Amino acid sequence: MNLSLYLLTVLIWGTTWIALKLQLGEVAIPLSIAYRFSLAAAVLFVILLLSRRLQPLDRRGQLLCLAQGLCLFCVNFMCFYTASQWIPSGLVAVIFSTATLWNALNARVFMGRRIAANVLAGGALGLLGLGLLFWPELAHHEASRETLLGIGLAVLGTLCFSAGNLLSSLQQQAGLRPLTTNAWGMFYGALLLLAYCLVSGVPFTFEANTRYIGSLLYLAIPGSVIGFTAYLTLVGRMGPERAAYCTVLFPVVALNISVFVEGYQWTLPALLGLGLVMLGNVLVFRQPKPVAPAVAPGRA
Repeated sequence: MNLSLYLLTVLIWGTTWIALKLQLGEVAIPLSIAYRFSLAAAVLFVILLLSRRLQPLDRRGQLLCLAQGLCLFCVNFMCFYTASQWIPSGLVAVIFSTATLWNALNARVFMGRRIAANVLAGGALGLLGLGLLFWPELAHHEASRETLLGIGLAVLGTLCFSAGNLLSSLQQQAGLRPLTTNAWGMFYGALLLLAYCLVSGVPFTFEANTRYIGSLLYLAIPGSVIGFTAYLTLVGRMGPERAAYCTVLFPVVALNISVFVEGYQWTLPALLGLGLVMLGNVLVFRQPKPVAPAVAPGRA
């Protein structure tokens, strides 16, 4: 069951980066995200109400869902959508794959878990790999202010995603299922985004064309309803650190699609960088070998 959820998450989220790119156009970024999670929340609530599986939440549960909505369904997507305007979507996916490292670091800060040496080594390899992946942009005139800002926003979005992982883990420890918490979290995330649009004067527009509607439906149903439910179920079963390991394979799917859709070209440094990022993530979650107890002299 865990393997099926793992593969489902990788296949869906490895392709949503292209749909994110297709959302960019006349509709403002925060409004597009609000449309996505409003639709996803509505679908989830209908499913839960018809199946009578909607769990009641107390005040603490609602506050956790509000925080999850802010981190997982609001701020991080604002970062990813904006970053996709300035850097290839496949490279955004590569940065997102460092969520394994951020989950380990956040577990240390907020849960007091010790960071093992393999985590530090994996983090160093991941940073070196990202440097190689972005070397053309950083070493030549293409390294514009927008490129650097796109990288920074993608990193910030990944940090928010990691925080949402920890919140989901807390919710599931309290007996709340991902279907219910996702429905409320997406509802709150959409409300926060709509409030931002109203305050900032964002025009409420909609693109009634196949490109926009098709990408919206893909992002809302497979990308949100199915993808987040599958992934956060893994978070509850395996823990946020191990579940985030599936992000290692997102860049493989996303960059290969980016070759055909966006004209991304693989180079030797980029391939080496991708290999280092993936190796770094593997190191982060490699189980250390147990140390055998020393045998006292004269004993067999």
